[in-house]
Amino acid sequence: MQPTDIRYQNYIQILKEELVPAMGCTEPIAIAYGAAKAREILGCLPETVLVEASGNIIKNVKSVVVPNTDGLKGIEAAAAAGIVAGHADQILEVIASVSDAEKQAIRTYLDEHEITVRPAEGDVIFDIILTLRSGDSYVKLRIADYHTNIVHVEKDGVLLLEAGHTAENVQASTLTDRSSLSVEGILDFVEIMRIDDVREMVERQIEYNSAIAQAGIDGNWGANIGSVLLHHYGNDVKIRARAMAAAGSDARMSGCELPVIIVSGSGNQGITASVPVIEYAKELQVSHDKLIQAVTLSDLLTIHLKTGIGRLSAYCGAVSAGCAAGSAIAWLQGGGYEDIAHTLVNSLATVSGVICDGAKPSCAAKIAAAVDAGILGHQMYCDGQQFYGGDGIVTKGVENTIRNIGRLGHDGMRETDKEIIRIMTGL
Repeated sequence: MQPTDIRYQNYIQILKEELVPAMGCTEPIAIAYGAAKAREILGCLPETVLVEASGNIIKNVKSVVVPNTDGLKGIEAAAAAGIVAGHADQILEVIASVSDAEKQAIRTYLDEHEITVRPAEGDVIFDIILTLRSGDSYVKLRIADYHTNIVHVEKDGVLLLEAGHTAENVQASTLTDRSSLSVEGILDFVEIMRIDDVREMVERQIEYNSAIAQAGIDGNWGANIGSVLLHHYGNDVKIRARAMAAAGSDARMSGCELPVIIVSGSGNQGITASVPVIEYAKELQVSHDKLIQAVTLSDLLTIHLKTGIGRLSAYCGAVSAGCAAGSAIAWLQGGGYEDIAHTLVNSLATVSGVICDGAKPSCAAKIAAAVDAGILGHQMYCDGQQFYGGDGIVTKGVENTIRNIGRLGHDGMRETDKEIIRIMTGL
């Protein structure tokens, strides 16, 4: 691969699309973004709000704190925050700047206005439809497939935007095709890339995600998984890698008002893909440019692993990021393609059954387990141990195993996902 190759340019574009800042869990923030945009089009505060959301959106918003709301949770709070205090031009940082007066105004709006939540009709996994009404005027806005993808806007019966059919079973057409990604191609890209082509994006990821991880350790957030790990297991780099990533998630899930850089539409995946790699880079005292390469490797492997699964699933996305981080750690320690491929297979074979039951404090513990599996996968390979084709869902060849994981997460766990949502909603 050369920098002039179309595949090289695709990889750069994929990173630009994925490594974007967000404050708070991305599903409630997507609701806040849509609500802020709809209010902007309506031109005034709505008297009533209807939010229709797919099961996965309901699952991922139910238990997580919406940042800058003084601890409010849920779809209603996310919508109210976007309506009252959102700045739609800030996209996934839509409620990054909320004054104390606006925080009180959000609560007042919730008390005095009707916000109705209903399950969205149809089978689109990522679907948010907001209808805001004031007097005889209304705005209906739909976000589908991923967090910033507005596909429909109408006002008072006039169609303002129609982006066509949603893409439940295919790559969303507005994103760069991910089919060119492969483990071998990603490694080739990372080892020949011009660092300045990714420097700004990845340095921002390192800065933001390190900051929220440190905030998680320093504060009292969620279940404090990071602090528990350090207290009981010590300060070895293998523990720090797990603890710092978990701490970042605990802070984020519990309303910490710091932004993160997301990967595959997820702040938890962005944290998990980067923070363990950062900790190992510090321990190994590698150059700053090598750190950038390693985080880029982890990011692209995470995206590759998640592509076949989809943005939202019953399959925990932190598993993909933890396994990718383990592979980038292997590369930092001198590993090549074989090391990375075996690390991926070994770790995927270990933790691919972890479910996603929404955004909440236990995400931090799942992240710790995923990073541990990634590190163990590499240690197995260093000792000449591996899982072989025919061992469960493992198939000979890393790309074949990745395809199996995609099939498991996208197809095999559909009914699991529905049952998780029924359990969580008491149905």
